[in-house]
Amino acid sequence: MGRVVILLDNNQLVIANLFQSLKYDPNINEDMVRTLMLNTYRMYRSKFRDKYGEIVICHDGGRYWRKDIFPQYKANRKKTMKESDVDWDRIHEVMNMIHQEVVANFPYKNIKITSIEADDIIAVLCERYHMDENIVIVSNDKDFQQLQRYENVSQYSPTKKQFLKCEDPEEFLTYHILKGDSSDGIPNILSDDDVFVEPDKRQKPCGDKRISEMKQNLSEWTSTDNWTRNQVLIDFNMIPDIIKESILNEYDKEPVVGDRSNILNYFIDKKLKNLMVNIEEF
Repeated sequence: MGRVVILLDNNQLVIANLFQSLKYDPNINEDMVRTLMLNTYRMYRSKFRDKYGEIVICHDGGRYWRKDIFPQYKANRKKTMKESDVDWDRIHEVMNMIHQEVVANFPYKNIKITSIEADDIIAVLCERYHMDENIVIVSNDKDFQQLQRYENVSQYSPTKKQFLKCEDPEEFLTYHILKGDSSDGIPNILSDDDVFVEPDKRQKPCGDKRISEMKQNLSEWTSTDNWTRNQVLIDFNMIPDIIKESILNEYDKEPVVGDRSNILNYFIDKKLKNLMVNIEEF
């Protein structure tokens, strides 16, 4: 079995599934979140284990290091969640509680480090181990396409239900740096830092035609402050060495778990009868 195997982007997968569940039942409770999280792990372990080995569950650690560099990073997401009718604080609290349950009762490697995102964990493990192992990233996040610069790294999108193929990862990265990422609060290269947090501001137009023109004279843009801003936030090669070291040290630790017999006792304790049918897939 390979050492680095199925890398699950935990928060992205769970939140995406919760959004789908909210369409049918706005009253999310602890039992629903628990079942959803556990079924997510079961599904992708079962789907990919024969080819790739075991799952590694990669978590967001809160208070991201990128916010120390760029305070507006993901600030628009926080605003959207505050305006939502959903109690996201409670959902994250429940997710953290279930994370501890999984660590204590399942034989999976979980990585969660304060100030470090799941994206960082996945990127660093791919960089470190891609020459030795086949790695599959399970996430809808387009940012991971740049990691196909590494041999033996692939990405599966649960939403599209297919592998995402990036023909030119470096070209993708250049486009992404120029375009920015509104979902993460990262402006395009023409726009100010605070464009997503100031209500009276809008991004300057930066469509595909404009980006194609920029690429013809890319050196004019790579020397700008906005290029540096976006590159540090988007390019996984820019992850600081101290962050990489923390991730690799955590990954190398032996997981603090018991044997698989804990799973049955856990299911009984949490009254998860519907999951017992597929217990061998966990």
